[in-house]
Amino acid sequence: MTLSIETPALLFSATSLILLAYTNRFLTIAQIIRSLKKNYDENHNKSILFQIKNLNLRLSLIRYMQLFGVLCLFLSVFAMLLLFLNQVTIGIYLFGLSLLSLLVSLGISFWEISISVTALRMHLSDLADDKDKK
Repeated sequence: MTLSIETPALLFSATSLILLAYTNRFLTIAQIIRSLKKNYDENHNKSILFQIKNLNLRLSLIRYMQLFGVLCLFLSVFAMLLLFLNQVTIGIYLFGLSLLSLLVSLGISFWEISISVTALRMHLSDLADDKDKK
């Protein structure tokens, strides 16, 4: 099997955009947590506490998504360096590991999105329950 030095470079733009999306997601959730924390300090509502715990789990998942995304980039750059130095076999294996890191990052992203969707559905069901009571 052969691998040109350009192949690992293809991951740069995709991985960079994914990391940007992860960072935006992280910042948005952090802002929501700050707002909910302030609301919880005033009201001590258990529903708010549940939302904060859910968002805290999502923040942890996003941290791991970022970790594996950065590892993907690092391994891609290292694979390119090894290919440049004619260490083709090791470069191929490192590129494979970078792809595996990207897959792990995307898998964790899928998990985080499913938690988000479940939380939104619970929130919407609360609205439906309130509507039925009226």
